[in-house]
Amino acid sequence: MNKYHHKKTYVIAIDVGTQSIRAALVNMEGDFIHIERREINSYFSIKPGYAEQDVNYLWETLGEVTSKLMKKTTVPIVEIKGVSLTCQRGTVVNLDKNGEPLRPAIIWLDQRKAKLEKFPNGFIKKGLQIINLYGSITHAIKDGESNWLRQNQVEIWKNTHQFLFLSGYFNYKLTNRYIDSIGNTVGYVPFNYKKQRWCKPGEFNTKLFPISQSKLPELVKPSELLGHITEEAMQITGLPKGLPLIAAAADKACEVLGSGCLTPDIACLSFGTTATVETVHPKYREVIRFFPSYPSAIPNHFNTEFMVYRGYWMINWFKNEFGHLEVEKSKETGIPAERQFDEMIKDIPPGSMGLTLQPYWSPGVRIPGVEAKGAIIGFGDVHTRAHIYKAILEGLTYSLKHGAQRTEKKTKVKMKRLRVSGGGSQSEIAMQMTADIFGLPVEKPHTFETSALGAAINCAVGLKIFPDFETAIENMCHIEKTYEPNPENVEIYSRLYKKVYKRLYRRLKPLYYQIRNIVNYPIIEK
Repeated sequence: MNKYHHKKTYVIAIDVGTQSIRAALVNMEGDFIHIERREINSYFSIKPGYAEQDVNYLWETLGEVTSKLMKKTTVPIVEIKGVSLTCQRGTVVNLDKNGEPLRPAIIWLDQRKAKLEKFPNGFIKKGLQIINLYGSITHAIKDGESNWLRQNQVEIWKNTHQFLFLSGYFNYKLTNRYIDSIGNTVGYVPFNYKKQRWCKPGEFNTKLFPISQSKLPELVKPSELLGHITEEAMQITGLPKGLPLIAAAADKACEVLGSGCLTPDIACLSFGTTATVETVHPKYREVIRFFPSYPSAIPNHFNTEFMVYRGYWMINWFKNEFGHLEVEKSKETGIPAERQFDEMIKDIPPGSMGLTLQPYWSPGVRIPGVEAKGAIIGFGDVHTRAHIYKAILEGLTYSLKHGAQRTEKKTKVKMKRLRVSGGGSQSEIAMQMTADIFGLPVEKPHTFETSALGAAINCAVGLKIFPDFETAIENMCHIEKTYEPNPENVEIYSRLYKKVYKRLYRRLKPLYYQIRNIVNYPIIEK
């Protein structure tokens, strides 16, 4: 192992999530010397389905967190070499010509819909229908925040000088520059994902999201310089004036990097609110046709991604609906409800005594179709809520395995091992189950904060503390524990996956259409 000795070298990683903002002081061995976090109100709704937040509130909270970090640290300022920021994806901000917000940010969870306009029509519309992509394209147009703003808040859109992702807004507040990382460019904007740049006039995404390029920020690659902390930003954040701000990437991309994934044979599973299976690839590959591979936290690389939208949110759903006893006990003992759930299911055998769950509590656009619903089959009088909980874990993992197999087919690279991050990685049972369902070794990184660690790696490489990402990962990423698959469990799960789970959606799909037609849920759009 090529070890670099930087005992007096530190960077700051800021992680702006949906539910909290965190700031950490990280050394070059990947240790978190100190971390501050503040829970935030994720969003407010002025109408059903809307999700917005005051960006000044988010900026002030970020400032409070970093200020507290700087006040508590005993590390000399001269030993802190730079700062990087990773951020929730897809949240957008409108700024006027003075850099002031024109309205609250539209959070990535927002569900408002724009109206279809002239595009796509004619031969393009017929062509998209023939190749079964018309629904996906129109879904993207309707979901585009800029399209909704242009149609419904004409004056605000007219006065929008800069249309930024939340990451770009924070970069502006920190450096007084309209600039962002290519690694943050994930959303409904005119971006060419294959070439990793803003679209040129006439390219397809400019027709879906007609935003003038003058409203969009300058882009740099991950690990390049975004700017330096200004005097004004120092007053709010406590970060030293002149400290370099180095480009990182969006939270999912930084999770992959912070988990130590460099090649497509090592997959990163994120057991977070949205569960994903991702790989890093030097070439552009679409796991689902016409659904892009997003920019990696490694320059000129791509992250393939398969997503289970409501993922480990389902653990909270179970806790809210069935876990009242554990929630109350948690208040008394301090033992998290999730740890009590693990204890509850530890003796339930693989397959949950015949229960199989399809985790489509919130369906996708194409995989699965919008008509899909969640399902649990196989109930008998032996089953309890504990069996349902284990079936949830198994169903989510089946879905991620399905995504992994699609990824392998498209990249033509077999996965040899898995790295797991996110809240679900704290569950010993979930980790072992993942190894058994995938039939692969599952490795748990040394820190839960893999997204912040990925940002710290970007910072270290950008500052030339390490010569390349391989060396940075070798020094800063460590495996805490490896879970080897249990051959007996692998056999059971393999049969359940192939003979039951993979057949569920196809068999139930006609019934989902009938349910949708009768009760209009999910809503049939006219």
